[in-house]
Amino acid sequence: MRLAQTICDDARRDDLALPLWDTIRCKAMDVAAREPLLREMLERDVLAATCDACILARVLSRRLSTASVDGALLEEIFLDTLRRDAGVLERTESDLRAVLERDPASEGYLHTLLNLKGFHALQSYRIANRLWRDERRELALWLSNLAGLVFGPDIHPAATLGCGIMLDHGAGIVIGETAVVEHDVSLMQGVTLGGTGKVSGDRHPKVRRGVMIGAGATVLGNIEIGAGARVAAGSVVLRDVPAHTTVAGVPAEVVRIHAAEDMPAFDMRQDI
Repeated sequence: MRLAQTICDDARRDDLALPLWDTIRCKAMDVAAREPLLREMLERDVLAATCDACILARVLSRRLSTASVDGALLEEIFLDTLRRDAGVLERTESDLRAVLERDPASEGYLHTLLNLKGFHALQSYRIANRLWRDERRELALWLSNLAGLVFGPDIHPAATLGCGIMLDHGAGIVIGETAVVEHDVSLMQGVTLGGTGKVSGDRHPKVRRGVMIGAGATVLGNIEIGAGARVAAGSVVLRDVPAHTTVAGVPAEVVRIHAAEDMPAFDMRQDI
């Protein structure tokens, strides 16, 4: 609390832009002062945390502990993972910025951190993925399942996800074991990146940078969604999608070619 107060006081005095996590601390202080119902939660989960990673570990573990697990032990596992791999927190920060930049309903970083299930699921995946790569696969799979039960999205811990990703709403999103989602991708609710059956090995889609996949779209098999492509809502994609095109329909077909510099993940347009 005292550290957060000092940071916010200094920022007001110097009129300086704050780093991301200090912005979260200051916003939390502001909300805690205005909303008595939220004060205890904000003080415990954000303001009392002694480091940036501590905030993320505490927020995720508190929310997942609603599933009758030992929240303190879960927080310890999260924090240990975040401390051993600084890249996890860096990717989290990129995801926070992605939501603020792309979601017109965004109320800021604190709102995203505390309230968005898609964001919570994505950060739980990032920790589960680190555990998977550390050969702690049973724990990774358990955490992945728990996150799916609590938050909604079902993301296999072995999937490869870049940074700057937004899972809008999060409800119903499925991302399979060998799927690849590169940087700066936006997935709307109900998106499936799945396999086509019982094929083993590399069997899930590869989504390249800047792609937006609309609500309820299904992408099946080891196919590629090219950079800067858009998949219209409700489409079923069964073959490669060229870069910088829009596809729509069942099965999906190219309906538009757009400029190479267009990045649908940023403009978030779902009309075609």
